[in-house]
Amino acid sequence: MEHATVVSHTPKTSQRDSAARRILDQEAMSLQRRKDEAHKLYGRGPKIAVGRIKDKKLRTKLKSLEDKNRAFTLKAKDAEILLQHQSGLLEAETELERTYKVRQEDIVKNVDVATAKKGFELKLDGFGPYSVDWTRSGSSVLLSGRRGHVGVIDLRGGKLSTELHLQETLRDAKWLESDQSFAVAQKKYVYIYDSAGVEIHCLRNHIEPLYIEYLPYHWILASVGQAGYLKYMDRSTGQNIIEIPTKLGTPCSLSQNPHNAILNVGHQNGTLTLWSPNSTSPLVKILAHRGPVRASAVDREGRYMVTAGQDMKMSVWDIRTFREVNNYFLRQPGASLAISDRNLVAVGWGTQATIWRGLFSKARSDTDQEKVQSPYMNWGGDGKAVERVRWRPFEDVLGVSHSAGFASVLVPGAGEPNFDSMEIDPFETTKQRKEATVRSALTKLQPEMISLDPDFVGKLDLASDATRRKEKDLDRKEEDPVLKLKNRGRGKNSSLRKHLRKKGTKNILDERRERIEALRKETNERTRKYPRKDLKQDLGPALARFG
Repeated sequence: MEHATVVSHTPKTSQRDSAARRILDQEAMSLQRRKDEAHKLYGRGPKIAVGRIKDKKLRTKLKSLEDKNRAFTLKAKDAEILLQHQSGLLEAETELERTYKVRQEDIVKNVDVATAKKGFELKLDGFGPYSVDWTRSGSSVLLSGRRGHVGVIDLRGGKLSTELHLQETLRDAKWLESDQSFAVAQKKYVYIYDSAGVEIHCLRNHIEPLYIEYLPYHWILASVGQAGYLKYMDRSTGQNIIEIPTKLGTPCSLSQNPHNAILNVGHQNGTLTLWSPNSTSPLVKILAHRGPVRASAVDREGRYMVTAGQDMKMSVWDIRTFREVNNYFLRQPGASLAISDRNLVAVGWGTQATIWRGLFSKARSDTDQEKVQSPYMNWGGDGKAVERVRWRPFEDVLGVSHSAGFASVLVPGAGEPNFDSMEIDPFETTKQRKEATVRSALTKLQPEMISLDPDFVGKLDLASDATRRKEKDLDRKEEDPVLKLKNRGRGKNSSLRKHLRKKGTKNILDERRERIEALRKETNERTRKYPRKDLKQDLGPALARFG
């Protein structure tokens, strides 16, 4: 009888299992690393601890939202392979080196010839201080001097395309829908010129303008003057939309939120007001500084805002909650602010322009925002007072206009390297520019769509029919909550006392609070017909305690 030989393969099997286990562990580690990187770049704050929530329905809903957010971040991370270019960065080799000590001469020596040509300086003595503005594609720059000099430079060809000497005080200048027209805030009115320098329009309704802003998606030109009136004009029709008095005196600054087209106006008393053409009162009023608000800027996604005031502070705000994230000290009051496409913050103060990196991050919550200890780069200090700083779109270039001219400063990592040619094309031809202008005019948004929440379009109106009728009835009288409680204020647990417990806060003193307190005193006096000291005399010692 033959016996079968049994061969044991246990050692080889265990080796294969351990190798497979190591491969699986490496794949799991790489997947986890990829998830962490995706959440850091594209995440929306910290993850929610779903397991701690007791409510089953709420836990299921939040878990579904977390899964969707995780899938979105992974897809956004995977889409990076489609991007053709990457942004650069200036990094120090050792811990003792500082990037803000690197000078422009050192950067020019270590970049290519095409990039080195983008850094230059123009000496324009006698007409400053100058203000600067770039076109949306970054192909041209507009310079306007306080003493009447206007210059347009075509940066593609490197030549001066338009030059004007208006012999009048100029306060601001802005490009309009393309590089074919621009608006200038002169001493008395706002004027519009074409690319050849020919005057097209004189906007006599915009009297003594100080600052102007252009909303490209709405084709609206807005200005604010010395009298404190904020004025909106439809560029396509030439009609004035609305004229709003700010009622806070002469403004100190004007900027726009590129996400929702809300205008931010800085005032002398330290407040910053947010305005929309659909409201005659400010949507939000923020006490930003202990002095005039000299400058403000909002990032491209409309999440964070940076302000600079006369109190020599620069504050970072979260617009979603209107809370201050951090504040930084400046040696002199900030004159101008600008935020690049890659969230680099440039602030001009005194004779210097400082660039900060990492002041805010959308991947962190307000409490997790780190305070940066040192700036990213620095420029200036040559005795030229900085008037305005503006980033050139899609380029690592910062435009600094000062009292003696203009400087184009190279800042690695500032511009967005990948652009959407259907939105803005830096290399567009004349035919493409004309088609884009016509398309923009046909698809422009209405002023009624300017709101703090631009996503309200398409949502359902959950108001009832009775509420809508009340809003349409212009003759209705507003309900007074105090009158309802007037005849129902008796007893320890009366409706008046309930109202005071729920609504009446001790720290807020307004007209309604004063009326309620007066009603409460009147009710107490009415219920007590006799003072306490007279009860004993009228009723006697035996019956006084029952009075």
